Amino acid sequence: MTEKELRKKAMALPLQPGVYIMKDKNKKIIYIGKAKKLKNRVSSYFGSHTNHSLKVIRMVENADDFDYILCDSEFEALVLECSLIKQHQPKYNILLKDDKGYNYIKITSGDFPRISECKRVDNDSATYIGPYTSGFSVKQAVDETLKIFKLPRCNKKFPRDYNKSRPCLNGFMGLCSAPCAGRITQQEYADNVKDAVSFLKGGSVKAVKEMEEKMYALSENMEYEEAAKLRDRIKSVKNLEEKQKVVAINAPEEDVFALVNSNKKACFEVIRFEYGKLTDSEYWIIDSADDLTRARFELIERYYSMRSRVPARIAVDGEIEDEDLLREFLESIRGKKVEFIHPQKGEHLSIVNMCISNANEHLAQQQGRLGRELAALEELRDILALDKIPEYIESYDISHTFGFDNVAGMVVFHNGRPMKNAYKRFAIKSFDGQNDVGSMSEVITRRLEHYYNDDEGSTFKILPDLILLDGGEPQVNAALPVISSMNLKVPVFGMVKDSKHRTRAIASNGGEIAINSSRKAFTLVSTIQEEVHRFAITYHHNKHKKSTFSTSLTKISGIGDAKAKALLKYFKTISSIKEAEPEELEKVSGISKKNAVDIYNFYHKL
Repeated sequence: MTEKELRKKAMALPLQPGVYIMKDKNKKIIYIGKAKKLKNRVSSYFGSHTNHSLKVIRMVENADDFDYILCDSEFEALVLECSLIKQHQPKYNILLKDDKGYNYIKITSGDFPRISECKRVDNDSATYIGPYTSGFSVKQAVDETLKIFKLPRCNKKFPRDYNKSRPCLNGFMGLCSAPCAGRITQQEYADNVKDAVSFLKGGSVKAVKEMEEKMYALSENMEYEEAAKLRDRIKSVKNLEEKQKVVAINAPEEDVFALVNSNKKACFEVIRFEYGKLTDSEYWIIDSADDLTRARFELIERYYSMRSRVPARIAVDGEIEDEDLLREFLESIRGKKVEFIHPQKGEHLSIVNMCISNANEHLAQQQGRLGRELAALEELRDILALDKIPEYIESYDISHTFGFDNVAGMVVFHNGRPMKNAYKRFAIKSFDGQNDVGSMSEVITRRLEHYYNDDEGSTFKILPDLILLDGGEPQVNAALPVISSMNLKVPVFGMVKDSKHRTRAIASNGGEIAINSSRKAFTLVSTIQEEVHRFAITYHHNKHKKSTFSTSLTKISGIGDAKAKALLKYFKTISSIKEAEPEELEKVSGISKKNAVDIYNFYHKL
């Protein structure tokens, strides 16, 4: 069907709750949605695309037909939508891949057993504890156990490597009993592993109680050295519990959600608590969300359709579309009351912020940058009131010596890091002499002409999210008209230095914006300013060495580099020198009367 035909069909739908199913020309389901009023929701797809995201536009372009199922309520529509999405996994729905398999703790056999986490049970002689659904909790439990019972985590083989080498750093730090150096007997090692397995199976409370009983018994028998070892082990367990309280909450069970969005991708993160302790952490990298409130609804709905446990309380980092409907849906799964909270202070806010920080880091890693770089870009976006995170930043600086060898450098920072294969150099062509504003106008013009004229594959074909110019408001005012004349919209700001040539503020066409209070953004802008200055001045120095002032001045008899520099320092531009009378020229230090006459005659062709 054409879009016009689809709209006509949609306009005939009833104003009732239901589920609609979009299909492509091969009758394959590409999108499933619910609606309180089917007619209004479905018809909104087939008309003006002004308010549609790119993803929705692509879905509509591929839609050839749609079916619908009427429901008695929006809640019934939500349950049906959830079931159908799980069954068909449509291309244009937000989907969470459930790759969470079972996890086990493995204890190898032999004289020196090893403890590790694994994903499957092999047909070997090892012992396995599990299965567990949470890989996070298994890894955490194994790490804690190895620390407490000082068991090795290296690749050495025992008994082959027993007592044959010096201990590694863990051995020196007391984190490992160092069987490689013979610091522990085989029997002592086996006892430690036995206690470690008991700890894994019974938990810290039971393990501490058993170790305390054993410690008192040893002490009474005056086996003080062995009792001291148990005392230290008990202390390690209790210290570990204290550290866990840093990421604990005053609630029996709670899930915490965060959704961090960038231009192209987003990260959906969940941290799960049981008995007040962090027990699991998961995240998914998905396509960028256009409507965060709707995305949170869909993501949380999808998440609990994959997980059996719905907690009593759910903390979220922002608003949720139709929150009451989602709560009703989750309560139907749980069979009990579910509470949504949006923390504004206290321990719950700190946990939400931790969840956001983790999502930032995972998104940053996926996009090839560190979390602090993403945070700096977000700060910069907020300070400059930009529409989106400036992932692709271009920066320009002009360099010359008293108007000689005018050049410009352009550097690119992609995702907060230098993208050196996109750096460009410009030799100023439109005039001689010192004119930074005119030079900036020329450079921006030439750069944007490349945007329109270059072939695909050129980095000039990438339009920047932000342009930063070395300089203040005059440079910004030189660039903005050029961009506007080419029918483009690119934010432009200047980078202002203080008297010590350090970044002080950002200049706009309406004044200055202080950034020194935003440490991450300030560091990023300072780095960009230093890099563009370095790149521009390096190009200028190289060009200057080659030219050695081979300008029109040095073509005049008796005028070398030193006198040319003196003239430009005095008059600022070649144009001013051309217009000067001999008497004015003589005022320049080092310029004789004959030099002045020769200069005048050269430019006036006498």
